[in-house]
Amino acid sequence: MCYFLKRQVWIKRDCNYRMIYMSHTAHWQFLGLIGGVLAWILIMTTTGINEWRLWHVENVSVISSGVAWVGIWKACFFSHYFSSMETCQSISISDPFIPTEIPVAQVLMVLGMICGLAGNISAAMALRVAYFSLEDRSNIRLLFLLAGTLYVLTAGLCLVPLVWNMTSVLNNRTIDFPPEFNLPAAPVKQQVGSAIGVGIMLNIIQNIPLDKRFGKSFKIIFCSSFCLPPVSCSLPSTDKSV
Repeated sequence: MCYFLKRQVWIKRDCNYRMIYMSHTAHWQFLGLIGGVLAWILIMTTTGINEWRLWHVENVSVISSGVAWVGIWKACFFSHYFSSMETCQSISISDPFIPTEIPVAQVLMVLGMICGLAGNISAAMALRVAYFSLEDRSNIRLLFLLAGTLYVLTAGLCLVPLVWNMTSVLNNRTIDFPPEFNLPAAPVKQQVGSAIGVGIMLNIIQNIPLDKRFGKSFKIIFCSSFCLPPVSCSLPSTDKSV
């Protein structure tokens, strides 16, 4: 019985040491979670901003500012011709006149928001285990790996529509809007909007390297910041006797 009590004390000390060790080595993962939350906010911002494309028009009789903002959900411009200063027309995924990259962006950006939220939840659960859990840590590796996988998937889902729409703007591809949009068949020139810039920033934040623990070379979040060894600290039952 005395041996068993000494063994139990040793296990408790070992568990406490492992908990302290895990909490001291999970700081990079915590920074990764902060980056993931920030990137998720930028995903929502990118999805909601109308400035995916800036159309410069020659006729300012309707579009007073001479610039129209074309997003993935609606097209807007300022005008003194209508009762409201800002005039917007919604863009639906089923509209026949929109190019393929716009409905694809609508779908992929929403999926990116969902995956990003799931990644943040997985990372938060893993960090909770790393910082506060003492006994059951068998699933910590799976949680970190799941978070990293979801983060990389989120970045990929957002990068595809961003690059596709940016390529369309740089190649000066136009959109044949119907008359109710009050937009010309082709702009004088078009520019990449701020939404795409914000989206590129979120991709950088989503995959920024945060850890040097595996040597001098950096590792991305997927390989480093969200992979910790599983630690289990289950104590023996007190009803046993020696």
